[in-house]
Amino acid sequence: MDVVYPRCGGLDLHKAKIVACVLVPGVAGRPAKEIRTFGTMTADLLELADWLRAADCTHVAMESTAVYWKPVYNLLEEEFTLLLANARHLKAVPGRKTDVRDCEWIATLLRHGLLQPSFVPPRPQREVRELTRYRTALVEERSAEVNRLQKTLEGANIKLAAVASNVVGVSARQMLEGLVAGETDPVVLADLAQGRLREKLPQLQRALSGSVGPHQQFLVAQQLAHLDFLEATIEHVSEEITARLRAVEPPTTAEAPGASTAPDDALARLQTLPGVGQRTAEVLVAEIGLDMRRFRTARHLASWAGLCPGNHESAGKRRSGRTRKGSRWLRSALVQAAHAAARKKETYFAAQYRRLAQRRGSKRAAVAVAHSLLGCVYALLRDGTTYRELGADYFVQRDPAAYARRLVRGLEQLGHKVTLEPADPAA
Repeated sequence: MDVVYPRCGGLDLHKAKIVACVLVPGVAGRPAKEIRTFGTMTADLLELADWLRAADCTHVAMESTAVYWKPVYNLLEEEFTLLLANARHLKAVPGRKTDVRDCEWIATLLRHGLLQPSFVPPRPQREVRELTRYRTALVEERSAEVNRLQKTLEGANIKLAAVASNVVGVSARQMLEGLVAGETDPVVLADLAQGRLREKLPQLQRALSGSVGPHQQFLVAQQLAHLDFLEATIEHVSEEITARLRAVEPPTTAEAPGASTAPDDALARLQTLPGVGQRTAEVLVAEIGLDMRRFRTARHLASWAGLCPGNHESAGKRRSGRTRKGSRWLRSALVQAAHAAARKKETYFAAQYRRLAQRRGSKRAAVAVAHSLLGCVYALLRDGTTYRELGADYFVQRDPAAYARRLVRGLEQLGHKVTLEPADPAA
């Protein structure tokens, strides 16, 4: 096979050690091989960099093992061309797996150009990505704490969730603080309601008539304090994300004029999409970046995100169209946006969701809408445009004859005989 990178290295990463292999040109066209083992402390990684530099190594490949690749990548990315490879693409011959053989195999594949590198964004984007993912984890933790609070209230026979849609809203929060303070009169507690919730005073009085013990008062107090802490932390992280996104330098090139957009403009354009708010837009920018040249088409972006149908065909039979694994952070944000877009009336995405949900189910419909949203995100970031609504009747206007046939077929299935006559234009 042809040699693409004559001086290269392969790293087998672990928590406490790194086994490295360097391949350089040798005698008679055969590569000379050297293998060493390093630790994972900063001093050890600097020693690894010196060793690679002494061998005039130009390209280094490593396996994307958990988070162990991150410190190595951060320290080596400025001096070497790094390739982070998917572990599924690096499987060697079964039964011959050792750390030494693994690093040799990685270096051999890299030498012949047989490795497909994973997308690793620049350092500023990676830092914003860590912040957005941490915020998502905090939001999930907040939801989990609200569920714990509801379980505590159920144990005290307080049915506040059956009347109030939000058990941590302004009115509900005052009632819970009253319970923590020792107030047990349901009439007094229900009178703390504000706004439209006061229309449900009789129901609130019945829902707040329970038996709250001292340990439940303690639990509710701790859970409310935890919720306050999480909300404050989420707000602080959001402020840091906003500041860092403003400091990100957009790509500037004459070949892709649409990509040279400031982050604030990109966030504003993304929020023109149905179902996409400020936080979702920040997640999208953090996960895929602003430069769409790294993805050749919107379909390549959807494939990378794991939102396109899978391919599993054998002997001419299609066995499964299940989507493959992608970034769970990007996927979850887009699916949430898809559910929100599906609830927005008189929109293309709502029509697409209803059209697919009745045949394929709500989950598949949400993934399909998320796929369409991601295609729009690609176009907005690539071309520097805003979203243009197609309308809820897009599928009808696209092929009116097919829509009419579908309606006729439905009536015929109900036992009716249908004859279509064109309307008189003069009428």
